[in-house]
Parts: sequence; structure tokens; C-alpha cells
Amino acid sequence: MRFDRFRPDRRHRLRQATALGASLTLALGLGGCELGPNFHNPHPRTAASFLANRPALTAPDTVSQGKVDLAWWNSFGDPSLTSLEHDAIAQNLDVRIATQRLAEAQAQAEIEGAALYPNLDFAGSFTREGPSKKGVFTALGGSGSNTSTSTNAGQTANGAGGTSGGGGIPGSAIRPFNLFQYGFSSVFDFDLWGKNRRALEAALAAAQASGDARRAVLLNTEAEVAQDYIDLRAEQTVLAITRDNLASANHIAGLTAEREQAGLANALDVADARAQAASVKSQIPALRTRIDYLINQLSLLLGRGPEALRAELIAPGAVPPVPPVVPIGLPSQLLQRRPDIREASAKLHEATAEIGVAKADFFPDLSLSGSVSLQALQFSNLNQLAAVTYAIGPQITMPIFEGGKLNGQLHLRKAEQKQAAITYAKTVLTAFHQVDNALTAYDQEQNTLAALKTDVAESKRALGLAQQRYREGLADYLQVLTAQQSELRATQSEAQSLAKISTDLVTLYQALGGGWEQTYPAKTTVAAR
Repeated sequence: MRFDRFRPDRRHRLRQATALGASLTLALGLGGCELGPNFHNPHPRTAASFLANRPALTAPDTVSQGKVDLAWWNSFGDPSLTSLEHDAIAQNLDVRIATQRLAEAQAQAEIEGAALYPNLDFAGSFTREGPSKKGVFTALGGSGSNTSTSTNAGQTANGAGGTSGGGGIPGSAIRPFNLFQYGFSSVFDFDLWGKNRRALEAALAAAQASGDARRAVLLNTEAEVAQDYIDLRAEQTVLAITRDNLASANHIAGLTAEREQAGLANALDVADARAQAASVKSQIPALRTRIDYLINQLSLLLGRGPEALRAELIAPGAVPPVPPVVPIGLPSQLLQRRPDIREASAKLHEATAEIGVAKADFFPDLSLSGSVSLQALQFSNLNQLAAVTYAIGPQITMPIFEGGKLNGQLHLRKAEQKQAAITYAKTVLTAFHQVDNALTAYDQEQNTLAALKTDVAESKRALGLAQQRYREGLADYLQVLTAQQSELRATQSEAQSLAKISTDLVTLYQALGGGWEQTYPAKTTVAAR
């Protein structure tokens, strides 16, 4: 066996390869390490029912613990409302803005994920370089003769030839030269402590939070469309009632004037009758303004210009009635259905992952870089095997002194996580309060409506009797005026209460968090476009 086949340069290369292999083995063995706490979904305690810790509803048969209707606007049975909701889901500008924010968050996650893989770059260059005649080239070889001819020096500078051995290059012999080069380079971070993985985890959680924020925008848009539509129908109903009362007031004013001419009434009665008619008439412009505003507000929610929906909605319509029974689900389901709770949980996840990133900054960072290229002083030599140059080797960096920056950064991330945890707890608590308040409002407004129905019936009866007695001369106009004012107030209040029951139900649906599932399914991954 010949031992001289391993020349010194080969043995040196073997030792380098062995050391590099050991480094790679160590890095791969530590590659699964991730610093910082792992995130676990919070599980707040919830009651068995929304009705468990509250007084019994006065109308308990109006709600059930059934599954919340995902397309809850259909429960009103109004085709116009259903059509508006579908258009708003597809066209609302706030929803579209939220979609772009989600795309930004997903792109940021892609950027963070790229750090887990080696990069590969190509570079090509041509350089015309004129070295200093007083620089390092004149020191090459340490000492030597300065009697080299300019021809030989020029050939050396251009790579065409030259002499070997000691001796510097005289400044007068240095000539500008060309350098051609192209090749590939790559760097890979071993991520020993999971910094890049934690950063990706935080970015994915941020994208999840952005997705749930988009769901919240959609839910709020759906609720606002329904509330504005119900308010529109209520204002149109009040306008129709006011016009009917105006016609009645004008009739009474005319009758009073005739009675004055016949000596059966005085000028004061006529003035009061005309003032009542004018008072009723003065309410009409404000109602028309409110109707136009609501139509334009719905147009804005649908991403359309002013008056775009006027032809479709200007005709009066009835207030959408509420269904006889409303399913409200279970408290435990609220945690997964409310977009704001889901968003708060995702932000807590993001803050938890950021702690791992901050902790990893305290430890050494190991990366492997390598490059291979072709380099020559003459273009004709560029693709020869002798023109190959390469470099490969690990690099380790470790923080020694940062002036307290890393400690401060870790303390900041821990404080942010605690804040996110408190925000999550507050969001959950607020959600249950909103559901409870909405249930109370929905229940009590039905009691209000029942009382107003009686008020309207009695007010109409009183007005009819007062008008009859006035025509017969058995009562003065003051009784008619009082009865007329009471009847107008009662009928308007009844219409407004009927609308408020419907808007209270919309508020309850919004508090329950349903309405986004069909458009943005919960199982959709954050990387989906």
C-alpha cells in the first residue's frame, strides 16, 4: 500500500471535510430545538346555556338553543333584504380592503417562511480594474528585482504569462486588467434555536388574525345592511302614518272653519286646527331626508354611487317581521363563532411565538455558505476547468454585548403577550355581555310593542269619539286636538317599536357571531388566495 497517495493538501482537505461534516451533524441534531413557550388555545369556562345565569325571559318561547342560522337575514323572509345582503357580501369596499390586508399578512408569512430554506443566487460580472501602482501588488513576493520588463509585467497583469518566485511588481509594470466572472452562491441558516420557525409561526398567526378580522368586517357589514334596511322601512311606515294624520288634520281644520262660519266654533278653534295640521306637516321633510340618507347609506355599503338604489327602494315596504323562534346556540360555540374572539386568540398566538424569536437572539447563529464560479482575466479562458473557483464553509455569530437590547426586547415580547392574553379575556367577557344585553333588549321590546298596540287601539277609539262629539257639538276642539296628537304619537311609536324588535334581533345575531361561515369557511388555510 502506498501512503504517498494522500498528499498534504489532500489530508488538509479531508480534515476540513470531516470538521464540516461534524458541524452539519450537530446542526441537524439541534435543528428541532425551538425556544420560547408553545401556544395552547385558551379554554375559558362557559355556562351551559345563555339563559342559565339570568332571569327568565318574559317570552321564553321566542328563543331556543338550536344551531344559529348562518344566513340569518333569511329568517326575516324579505327578498329585498336577502338580495341586498348578497350584493354587500360581494361588493362592500371595507370587506375588499380587509381582503387585501389578509393578502399582505399572507405575503409576510411567505417571506418569513423563506428563511427555512437555503437561497441560491446567480451573479455574473465584468470588471475593468486599474490597480494602484503603489498598492499591494508592488509588495507581492516580499523582495525581488525591480528590473522586470514592462512587457512581462503587462503579460502577468493580463494573465497571459509571468514569472514565478519572489519579488514584487514594479509600479511602472502594473497595467489595468479585465476580470470576467459568473457563478452561483448559496447560504443556509441551520436555525439551531428555532428563531426562523418561531418567526414563521408568528407570521402565520398574524395572517390568521387578519383572516378573522376580515370575517368581523363582513359580519359588521351584514348587520349594518340589515339595520339600515329595517330603519328605512320603518321611516317609510312612519311617513305613511304621518301623511294619513296630515290628511285627517286638514279635514278637521276645514270642518272647524265651516263650523266657525256657521257660528258653532270660534277663531281660536280654527287657529288650533290649522296649527295642528302644520305641525304634522312639518315632520314630513325630516322623514324624507332620513329616507334618502338610508337609501344612500345602503348604496355605500354595496359599493355603489349615490341614488343607485333609489328606484329599487323608494317604494314603501313593510318592516321585516322577526321569526317566531330564534335559535341562539350554546355559549361554548360562541368562542369559535365570534370573529373578534378568534382574532384575539390568533394575536395571543402571535405574541407567544414572538417570545421564542426574542429568546433565540441570545444564542449563536450557525449558517453554511458556499459559492462556485468561473473567473478569468481573459474571456476565452472563462469556461476552462482551471477557471473554476469555489468557497464553502460554516459561519457562526454570537452576541457578546448589545447594551441591554436583547433583554429589553425579550421583556417587550413578554409584556405584549400578557397584554394579548388580557385582551383575549376582555374580548370573551365583552362578547357574553353583548349577547346577554341583546337578549334582554329583544325580549323587553316585545313587551313594549304589546303595550303600544293597546295604546294605538285606545287612541284611535278616543280620536273617533272626540271627532264624533265635535261634529255633534258636544265637545270643543281641544278634545279633538288632544286625541289627534295622542293617536299620531301612538301609531308612530308602534311602527318604531316594531322596527326596533327587528333591529334588536339583528344586534343579537351580530353578538352571536354568525353570518361569515358560508363566505369565509373556518377550514380555509391562511395561505389560500
